[in-house]
Amino acid sequence: IKLLPKAKALLFVPSDAQSLLSLQTHSKMPPTNNAQQLDDTGGPQAWFKALPLVTRYWFGAALITTCAGNFGFVSPMKLIYIWDNIWQNFEIWRFLTPFLFVGKFDFNTLMALYMLQNFSQRYETEPYNTGAGGGTADYVFAMMFGTIMIFVSFPFINMLIPTPPMFARTLMFFVLYIWSKRHPTAPASIWGIQMKAIHLPFAYVILSVLMGGMYSDLLHGIAAGHLFYFLVDVVPIVYGKDLLHTPQFLVDQLGVGAYVAPAAAAGGGGGAVGNNTWQPPGRANPPSEPARPARGHSWGSGGTRLGS
Repeated sequence: IKLLPKAKALLFVPSDAQSLLSLQTHSKMPPTNNAQQLDDTGGPQAWFKALPLVTRYWFGAALITTCAGNFGFVSPMKLIYIWDNIWQNFEIWRFLTPFLFVGKFDFNTLMALYMLQNFSQRYETEPYNTGAGGGTADYVFAMMFGTIMIFVSFPFINMLIPTPPMFARTLMFFVLYIWSKRHPTAPASIWGIQMKAIHLPFAYVILSVLMGGMYSDLLHGIAAGHLFYFLVDVVPIVYGKDLLHTPQFLVDQLGVGAYVAPAAAAGGGGGAVGNNTWQPPGRANPPSEPARPARGHSWGSGGTRLGS
């Protein structure tokens, strides 16, 4: 593999993350049960469990993978995308780890992890409705589309602009772009500069260029995101065709709308039936939109009622 020259890291500091950078003094508190206090105030465990399903698993896996690659548990070269190693050595984990390994562990990596969690959570709360009412199943389908497009287009992008074989930021900008298209007028800011969400992805790219940082992976994610947006939002309106639809197996497993874990069955049996170890998804949270059925002719509608 041809290693790319070391590029300057880009420091992303969203306005809502500035509180993470300020120093605060805290008065001494009287001795108390630390575990109870952490639970009473929420704490990191409660915050993590409160994240939406996909964001929770993606952020958690990215944090673990990035730490493992930086603290010597596994070589970073084992985590990046190298097609020859996949084809010749059957290192199939390289289909997943490039989307989880953010890079060298420093302040910029911490901010990248924060942005991953932030933008993923924002989009997951109300994604494009591609068949599951704008819920969790639709977001999983969008992530599947994004990862496939990034894999397929990477060799071509890399021939035009040298691009690192790590796709965490690429997928993050895929999500950021489709979120900005989904909510174009939502307020956003960079370092206190106010703007609409539709301009946010390009503002980050311009900032990266001005600071001499890597920007090819950002453009790669934006390109994949624009393809998704075009197929989901433009084609159905302009051409009247639904080319992308959330697979039924995702809807069956995750339900319509935001996924809610089912409550345990009485008696601790788990509610599983026969060989099925998966419970039906909960329905506590209504979908943001009705489930969009597959397009087709509605037989038996209209006409005149016989015998009237």
